[in-house]
Amino acid sequence: MPNAATNAAYVLDMPAERTSCVVFASPHSGRAYPASLLKRSVLNRKMIRSSEDAYVDQLFDSAPESGAPFLAAAMPRAYLDLNRSADELDPALIQGARRHGHNPRVASGLGVIPRVVANGRAIYSGKLTMDEARLRIDTYWRPYHQKLKSLLSESHEMFGQAILIDCHSMPHEAVAMAGGSGSTRPEIVLGDRFGAAASGLIVDQIESAFTDAGLNVARNAPFAGAYVAQTYGRPTRQQHAIQIEIDRSIYMDEDTIQPNGNFQSFREVLRQVSGKIASIGSEPLSLAAE
Repeated sequence: MPNAATNAAYVLDMPAERTSCVVFASPHSGRAYPASLLKRSVLNRKMIRSSEDAYVDQLFDSAPESGAPFLAAAMPRAYLDLNRSADELDPALIQGARRHGHNPRVASGLGVIPRVVANGRAIYSGKLTMDEARLRIDTYWRPYHQKLKSLLSESHEMFGQAILIDCHSMPHEAVAMAGGSGSTRPEIVLGDRFGAAASGLIVDQIESAFTDAGLNVARNAPFAGAYVAQTYGRPTRQQHAIQIEIDRSIYMDEDTIQPNGNFQSFREVLRQVSGKIASIGSEPLSLAAE
């Protein structure tokens, strides 16, 4: 049975035996909304969840069965965005934050402490103090990324390489805007920052795992990967990071933020897909060197 470790920043499910160099992670599926956030926000509980990758942690929770760790955020994206750099502070929200050139993510309100949720809806009516921003980062951002770095280092030591699967979901609207007919619109988007974050051979294998399951796959459009892929993807050092975006309409009702009738069957599809992905480069270093 997998072993679960929980703290304020994340939930980590470890396999009974680590047989894969792959690490699965979900930075945006946290849903432990602090009472202080809900009290200060001008949004209701449903609206504030609109930027959450709802249920992605449940969709991939079988990863430890295939010998791979699974790290999931505990705190919601509306409170703290783990797919941003700790210094991406928004001057329009954080008192005393300095501008560091033009950062389109921060400018749009999607810094490490988000100012808005989906469709640009403001979370707060006023500003937050720098002390509060730093407390969130120190309490939640740093422990999550420290654990993620540790897991990847362990994979590298054990198998000679590490593969990070950064799990996300995307609004169906984003897929529709990407163009194509209904039959060719991507249901899965793999982001490797146009080859900068992962080996093409590994991304090919991940794509095949999804296409073999009957899913339409695209690469890098409309999402190529953000901070996590940029930071942890070092293919020349045998460390690869691939962002996976799943069309939310496949498994949930986006209006009610509830699983739809396809949820369990799709979860089973991803169990098979995750197993195939976890098998990539799964030989221990001592065997691979022989």
